[in-house]
Amino acid sequence: MSADFLYGIEVIINGLMAGVLYALVALGFVLIFKASGIFNYAQGVMALFAALTLVGIMEGQVPFAHLLNAIFGTDIHHFGWEVPALLAIFLTVLVMVAFAWAVQHFVFRHLVGQEPIILFMATIGLAYFLEGVGDLMWGSDIKTIALGLPQGGSFWVEDMTASLGGDDFYGFFIDKLDMVATVVAIVLVISLIAFAQYTKQGRAMRAVADDHQAALSVGISLNYIWVLVWSLAGIVAMVAGIMWGAKSGVQFSLSLIALKALPVLMLGGFTSIPGAIVGGLIIGVGEKLFEYTIGAPFLGGATENWFAYMLALIFLVFRPQGLFGERIIERV
Repeated sequence: MSADFLYGIEVIINGLMAGVLYALVALGFVLIFKASGIFNYAQGVMALFAALTLVGIMEGQVPFAHLLNAIFGTDIHHFGWEVPALLAIFLTVLVMVAFAWAVQHFVFRHLVGQEPIILFMATIGLAYFLEGVGDLMWGSDIKTIALGLPQGGSFWVEDMTASLGGDDFYGFFIDKLDMVATVVAIVLVISLIAFAQYTKQGRAMRAVADDHQAALSVGISLNYIWVLVWSLAGIVAMVAGIMWGAKSGVQFSLSLIALKALPVLMLGGFTSIPGAIVGGLIIGVGEKLFEYTIGAPFLGGATENWFAYMLALIFLVFRPQGLFGERIIERV
């Protein structure tokens, strides 16, 4: 096989793994929108906050240390211990569940029946509030996630594939972190689908998504389901924050990953978990292939910054509900 063909295969593989990371972020949007009709602008900030909390707990950092030191004139920053990774992840999950309860109890419980634009504006306010709390709580410096996740290219894959081509081909360069993220995302998606299909809570969540009033009539608590949905979205955000934070560092620009999820949602549909996965894969492969075949040779590169939005715009024109979204027909 020619080296150009093999390099094209490498681009597709890396695109698929990048698409899985995009789909991870999009999943949080889908979960909340499908169950409550709320487009959660704060999903990216939730990923940032979860990653900041995980690092803070693991390092034994004192929450709000800078604020406490400024008020009381102290100089404390750490408790003096470190927390094991698995325990820190469990504690971070509890924090995200508590956050879900607080969001439902103090914000959205009072906005039931309001127009969608009001709910959307509430999530914008929630995003900026959560970003500010994260800054006060854990500081704004760039942090690293020390979970022992592998970094760099896989020499094993490179050595195993080097013999496929001639002297101009040196093997597939596959990032080990992307491989781990792909496996984690697959396990997470299978778990979410199994939860929705085979558990009582999952069936109740699907019932609320289909018809709020019918779900209420059979005794399903909307408040409980919405707390559950926000909790699941928080856990998905934590996983996305861990993977993206391990890849590029835990910094406040991490909240912008939500912007890359928007084209994924436009392609896959706002109400479909499989759609989020397929949309993410299409975006990941599409932007990598476009950069490799057209962007770098003819357009000067950097097309990955805008290709996804161009593709999403085309989908909005010809299929606004996305590949897996539900077509809405209003009869008058």
